[in-house]
Amino acid sequence: MDNLKHDDPTLARLVDQEEQRLQNTINLIAAENHAPPSILELCGSVFNTKTIEGYPGHRFHAGCEHVDAVESLAIERAKKLFGAEYANVQPHSGTSANLAVYFSVLEPGDPILAMSLPHGGHLSHGHRASITSKCFAFTHYTVDPATGLIDYDQVRDMARSTRPKMLVAGASSYPRLIDYTLMADIAAEVNALLLVDMAHLAGLVAAGVIPSPVPHADFTTFTCYKTMMGGRGGVILTRERYGRAVDSAVFPGCQGTTAANLLAAKALIFKLATEQLFITIQKKTIENARIMADEFMAHGFTVVSGGTDNHQVILDLTGKGISGKEAEQALEAANIILNRNVVPADADHPSQVSGIRLGAGAIAARGMGQDQASLLVELMDQVLAEPHDAAVAAHVREKIARLCAAFPVAT
Repeated sequence: MDNLKHDDPTLARLVDQEEQRLQNTINLIAAENHAPPSILELCGSVFNTKTIEGYPGHRFHAGCEHVDAVESLAIERAKKLFGAEYANVQPHSGTSANLAVYFSVLEPGDPILAMSLPHGGHLSHGHRASITSKCFAFTHYTVDPATGLIDYDQVRDMARSTRPKMLVAGASSYPRLIDYTLMADIAAEVNALLLVDMAHLAGLVAAGVIPSPVPHADFTTFTCYKTMMGGRGGVILTRERYGRAVDSAVFPGCQGTTAANLLAAKALIFKLATEQLFITIQKKTIENARIMADEFMAHGFTVVSGGTDNHQVILDLTGKGISGKEAEQALEAANIILNRNVVPADADHPSQVSGIRLGAGAIAARGMGQDQASLLVELMDQVLAEPHDAAVAAHVREKIARLCAAFPVAT
């Protein structure tokens, strides 16, 4: 980045420092991953500066022939990768994608049934802090408090009583597979449309290591920077009959020009997702997450739902005498990066955050396997047993440094 170093040495130093942070810490944030260097190259390419309101062949600005080809490539690759009839690759984010889906087929005030945030749902599924709750009438289903699993009987009963126009499946912090066939049946019974938000799961679905919701859903949304390992931004997959309505809801309905550099990054990751390296990383992600869940339970931790079927492990620290925030901070001091997270036990206490969420995607991207996953649990257990002990943090940082050196982030 010679030009940046010349134009703004302060920002150049911050870039270098962030690169070093990524190299020298373990990233267990479930909503992040390490992108291939070619993705970063595209994100910093000349496509950054192009304005492209509209769709390929129908733009509101000239000079779009190359960007039209990029977007068309991203659309065709997305459809082929996920077996979808139609794709819109323009959303700026997963939330933008969800908002566009709602407005494509619903009217303001229409009822929607979705997953409660403390039980695993996302802000854009009608949480009171989100604009989505101000536009539509959401009600929320929960997990079974005894098992931590979705209570499908409750979902069906709520669907029958509230008669939603749309049923939302998918989650931000739910470590188990969702029965999409059953969700589709519930939606059909009450004449509701089914939206599946697979923001966290897209890479696992693309690699075929977990079932796909696409055959069962009217709409499927996802982001490209979590397990998908690409640049930022969202995608909407839908049936052909809803395609034009989705396009109109995205542009001009919910946003103006999209980021052409991110369209290119999406096109690239959809290609890389067909290759063996990507598939191997996704398989290793699942394996590592399961090992970590088992190891945490062996160390006496409460794992929400008793395990995992995807890349996430959710720990309920209620019985450990430490809050999610304290755990996050103690682990960060030891160079282990994750996020505090609400758990079902927090549902009745809005200001309480009693859990932490781990994702196994980024360590798999670095080539780490089951031995390293087990070691990380051992080190985390040491930190969480003595969260304010500087000597323990220093000891773990030393171990983490050796582990990071052995498995560098690709640059």
